[in-house]
Amino acid sequence: MLTCLQLLTKYNYPGAEYAVTTEDNYKLHMQRIPRHGASPVLLMHGLEDSADTWLLMGPHSALGYYLYDAGYDVWMGNARGNRYSRGHTQLNPSVDRAYWNFSFHEIGYYDLAAKIDFVLQQTGKSKLSYVGHSQGTTSIFVLTSSRPEYNEKLHVMLTVAPVAYTTHLRIPRIAELRTMLNVIGDQFELFLHPIKVTDSCLLSAKTVESCMNLLSQFLGKNYAEFNFTMFPVILGHIPAGASSRQFIHYLQMQQSNRFCRYDLGKQNQRVYGRATPPEYPVERITAPVALFYAKNDFLSAVEDVQRLAKRLPNLVENHLYSYKKWNHIDILWGISARRVAQPRMLQVLQHWESGQQTPLPPDSSSSSLEEAETETEQEQQTDEQLP
Repeated sequence: MLTCLQLLTKYNYPGAEYAVTTEDNYKLHMQRIPRHGASPVLLMHGLEDSADTWLLMGPHSALGYYLYDAGYDVWMGNARGNRYSRGHTQLNPSVDRAYWNFSFHEIGYYDLAAKIDFVLQQTGKSKLSYVGHSQGTTSIFVLTSSRPEYNEKLHVMLTVAPVAYTTHLRIPRIAELRTMLNVIGDQFELFLHPIKVTDSCLLSAKTVESCMNLLSQFLGKNYAEFNFTMFPVILGHIPAGASSRQFIHYLQMQQSNRFCRYDLGKQNQRVYGRATPPEYPVERITAPVALFYAKNDFLSAVEDVQRLAKRLPNLVENHLYSYKKWNHIDILWGISARRVAQPRMLQVLQHWESGQQTPLPPDSSSSSLEEAETETEQEQQTDEQLP
């Protein structure tokens, strides 16, 4: 498995790595594709992922390279607990369960705050643009609603497969998953041995198929957009490390039908001053927000994203891709992502970074994928009718 910096070196891109310490003493690492003096953009990955996700698919597909080639100073964050960010001033993640006492709340409230401040300090800029995927969107919603002063530090928040409300999660055996996590507890590292997970998936063609089917049950099935030759590479980077509390927090919100703080049970009154955890005040998110999401996403359901959209006071793009098979990861890793998704993302970043006050015209490129899909289906139907 190549590291972030090794991936950049492989494709002759510049690379740098930085250490950042949060207010609550977690030591994090960030990677950068430096373009000194250019506008900074901070990319933040999803659950059980890392900065690698922005580079894995190579220069012809991955968003990190694309934004650098477009002229950006690209910074890539890593959440506490993943392979790049397992440090702490006092705790050892391999020994101390207290290290794992965090969910996406702390990743937003502390990690993102530290990263944003660090990038601005290093670049001398007053603002940056933000791109988050999945949990990377949840955490920026947490930060900008809980610490609204950070809205002033963002040109735009571009959120891919955004997750705030989780009422319509479509994952299998959710009750059994909830029970299992409750038994494990909320201060536990999931996937202690990710290499063993990877090796198990790659034992044979049958195990590869089984792992693909399992992933599809969580992300949404769409083999047409998946680059199967990259599957062994992906498994070398995912799972990257996370706390059981992160998973439990999402399931709690699904059960309560709210976007809210972690439910501490009997401790809610002491910590929050109330019997139930408070909701995140998303009405305080004043930075421009762009939503990019898909119809076949089991984790970021259309109904939940549209519920969020109604509450955002500065929603500047509500982009539901018309291609009915795109899932939770296709907007980033899909074969058509470079052609269909990334140009519009770049337009959004450039538009709001330039200080524009009016929305962009609607995007027509996303319809091309559905047209291609329709043509393929028609061809298949014609083939089936042939003698």
